[in-house]
Amino acid sequence: MRKTGPFLVSMLLAAIIVFSIGRSIDSRLVNNQTPGATETPAVLSEVETPAGNTRPAPRSESVSSEKETLSTESSGTFSGNTLALESEPDAKTNRRIQQYVNTLAAQGFSEASQGIWMQSDGVLLANYQGTLPLPAASLTKAATTLASLDILGANYQFSTLVGTNGALKNGLLEGDLIVQGSADPFFIWEEAITIGNLLNQIGIRQVSGDLVIVDSFYMNYQQSNLASGELLKESLNADLWTADARAQYQEMPSGTAKPRVLVRGQVRAGKEANDFQLLLNHKSLPLVEILKKMNQYSNNVMADILAMKVGGADVVANTAAKMAGVPTAEIRLINGSGLGVENQMSPRAVCAVFLAIDNFLQPYDMTVSDVFTVVGEDPGVLTTRPLPTWSVMKSGSLSAASAIAGALPTQKQNIVWFSIINGGNDLVGFRASQETLLNELANEWGPVSQLPAALKVNKTRASKTTENEISQ
Repeated sequence: MRKTGPFLVSMLLAAIIVFSIGRSIDSRLVNNQTPGATETPAVLSEVETPAGNTRPAPRSESVSSEKETLSTESSGTFSGNTLALESEPDAKTNRRIQQYVNTLAAQGFSEASQGIWMQSDGVLLANYQGTLPLPAASLTKAATTLASLDILGANYQFSTLVGTNGALKNGLLEGDLIVQGSADPFFIWEEAITIGNLLNQIGIRQVSGDLVIVDSFYMNYQQSNLASGELLKESLNADLWTADARAQYQEMPSGTAKPRVLVRGQVRAGKEANDFQLLLNHKSLPLVEILKKMNQYSNNVMADILAMKVGGADVVANTAAKMAGVPTAEIRLINGSGLGVENQMSPRAVCAVFLAIDNFLQPYDMTVSDVFTVVGEDPGVLTTRPLPTWSVMKSGSLSAASAIAGALPTQKQNIVWFSIINGGNDLVGFRASQETLLNELANEWGPVSQLPAALKVNKTRASKTTENEISQ
């Protein structure tokens, strides 16, 4: 258990004051903070990182026992959606899928590299190599989503603790400023600026010692503790802000103060110390809101951080397979993002993961729409793609693979759960073929004019914010 001592301020009264950052969740997804869109393409785009830019395999993180009691049992069986049996599919739909594959084959792409699974109301509509693991690209993030929900809980919040080993005298903190992270994947400029203002509110203007980073602290999608620490140091003092920080500040609520906390020392890594005195506790957005943004923008760093948090790629794969009720052989992962052809999922497994996520979220009055993109409604990597409106989807792209999966609401077939994985070197062509197929099927089965109740978004979640607790 963490040891904390009284912080030596003029009054020795302990109090906890909770602050909510009252801003739209989307306000942080602009300029350079849009995950997967405007950061370094080799790191955050959906396309696979070039071999020369790959990062070392991440270590796994330990997870505290903060998981909520409200969750679906990890049995692979649910009272809601069910995975279709591998039986004889619908003849008409399956012929349409065979034609789709034949067209790709005529263009020179291997039939062995294609896979499709479609089902509705637990009935199989189409199956082309549906149980064969294929490079899943960013569909891997669906497995990461499911494992994170199961292990952490839908409303889990990451805590970033800020403290010291010194004393405050006349605005000077005589000692180090210590930051202990818990692998928050969505700690960005706004969080850091807010923390700076809270430190000013406490009375801290300068720090005589170092900025010490303990455990897993990540900022602005940097997976280096020290690099993240340098960004934090900049954020705490408006006099040091670069153009990026100034631009993001403009997106914060009007009237937000500019912090000025000057850290005289260096940024360095440290270990948890017995003389740690807690100053404040920053709590992230709930996990569901973080997952929604991760999937909308297909943010690879966020996905890899989450995979580390829950125990690594093997834990993600095994947990997802168990929750989805598919053989573990159908989900093979080396990370949480999908970067690398070694991340493989069968089309059936992808559908099963989507179904399991939807079932998991139902007790919270949520659906897959609360963690994936609703086409025509949500911004993100799917914005420019002509896909059926009101479908709920996740895409994935590598240099030699393109995939898309999710829920397609229709009038005649109700909700069609589908997964399409195409292998070959024609990203643009594959996307066009997928879009044509899905739009043709939507028109044949009857497009919907609004999001059906079974895919509704829990709009009350829009008010969720980060929180900060000051300990005085």
